[in-house]
Amino acid sequence: MIRLNRRHALGLMGATAGGLLLPSYARAQGARPSVTIAVQKITNNNTLDPWNEQSNVGERVLYPNLWEGLILRDWMGDQGPVPGLATEWRRIDDKTLELKLRQGVKFHNGDEMTAEDVAFSFSAERVFGDTEPAGGKTIFAENYKPETAKDIPANVPGIGRRKWPSLAGVEIVDKYTVRFHNATPDVTMEGRLYAGGSQILNRRAWDEAATYAEWAAKPVTTGPYYVEEYRPDVSLTLHAFDDYWDGRPPLERITFVEVPEVSSRVNGLLSGEYDFACDLPPDQIGNVMNTDGFEVQNSTIWNHRISVFNTQNEILADPLVRRAMTHAIDREAIVQALWGGMTVIPAGLQFESFRSSDMFIEGWAVPEYNPQLARDLLAQAGYKGDAIPFRLLSNYYTNQVATGQIMTEMWNQVGLNVEIEMKENWGQIMDSSTTPGVRDWSASNTINDPITPMVTQFGPNSVPQQRKEWTNDEINDLSLVMETSTDRSQRKKAFARMLEITEREDPVYQVLHQNAVFTGMKSSLGWKAAPAFAMDFRASNWPANG
Repeated sequence: MIRLNRRHALGLMGATAGGLLLPSYARAQGARPSVTIAVQKITNNNTLDPWNEQSNVGERVLYPNLWEGLILRDWMGDQGPVPGLATEWRRIDDKTLELKLRQGVKFHNGDEMTAEDVAFSFSAERVFGDTEPAGGKTIFAENYKPETAKDIPANVPGIGRRKWPSLAGVEIVDKYTVRFHNATPDVTMEGRLYAGGSQILNRRAWDEAATYAEWAAKPVTTGPYYVEEYRPDVSLTLHAFDDYWDGRPPLERITFVEVPEVSSRVNGLLSGEYDFACDLPPDQIGNVMNTDGFEVQNSTIWNHRISVFNTQNEILADPLVRRAMTHAIDREAIVQALWGGMTVIPAGLQFESFRSSDMFIEGWAVPEYNPQLARDLLAQAGYKGDAIPFRLLSNYYTNQVATGQIMTEMWNQVGLNVEIEMKENWGQIMDSSTTPGVRDWSASNTINDPITPMVTQFGPNSVPQQRKEWTNDEINDLSLVMETSTDRSQRKKAFARMLEITEREDPVYQVLHQNAVFTGMKSSLGWKAAPAFAMDFRASNWPANG
């Protein structure tokens, strides 16, 4: 957790003056307040389906207020597993996990959650299509052809096998007991259950929906809030579900409003239009903290900012060029210039949580900043100065444009001709009909194991491999080891080798820095930010007098 004080804020940005209006929560008349949250983006795919909306922005609106799993992530704690819709679980063997369901849990439509809903939530119809429970094979969206408007989107089966490569099925033992059967051993089955995607839906609501799109705009779940209104690219309003199994929700409504411009989010917060303003860059912290009655909740989170290389580009097909690009970046300069030193450069694609299972590779570091080495590598590659596109969104990530401009200048200084191409959405970023190059991304750790993000984001069913940006046969073989081995030392050795390949020998990405989240809010709310993109508005994180 990053600690800010008034003096630090003054150094980042001068105080903002001006009269203030009462925020919406204070204007609420009734037993419970409502809040309005300004975000830069609500969802990327315009659905509220956790299998389809695999994104940072999706995490914020989907968890933990709407969707829940059998095992929950401890959002306000160490991010580890806690009981959720299941009260207990046990291993029967290295391929089988049995869970006892919490009895009396109600869905938003009044149905009781049972084993039938759980089994359907992991079914072929809901997630996997006709894919087989076997890892190591890349599943491309073109392999799955939806035949009706009720079928899942073509990308979902591949995402399903990214998250559950070897799940063979869920057995209903009785009304409140299920068994997850894997085709192979997997030491991470428990972790997969609290990762994004493995949440439980109401079977009847799915069956009654006329189309997938209709269902995905208003899914029926068990969370403390239900979908009252969703206006894609505009707003999402969640309403309190008073039959929630873990107690009456403290807020009447939560409304997420899409406000792309940082200045508009800050001004709206300070004027009382919004109660929270998310994704503030450090240079805006002073505007909030130096205004009486406001504060910034902040933390480094389990997410790293990275760049991804697309080897469909003929220049980037040469690993020497990609290696040169990784050595041309002065990450410490970026952290100091744009983040005020309020985040860190991690040890490659690793998280401190890996230490809990002794899977952290000691002594590993990001490629050194060495401009001369970068120039030498480019000379060896015979690089002639041809342009390399760098596709950017307008601050989907905090400081994204400024970071891209600094990186481009650093690349240009070693002789790389990198040209920024501004894009409007992720569809344009991922478009392969024009010459690709470098793109921004981030990588999250969700289950305290290098499976995430190394295998999920760069293994055989990762986005780069499914989109044909990059592939590596040894990485795919090592991914199988990570997914199926029960030998910790063998898995750790495989992970160490994967770091060598993906960051040194055949780079697919470069790590820039650990991500940090800064959320402006009214101090009197008493709410606390999680070390994550998710915003927890359950009773346990809202003061009784809030």
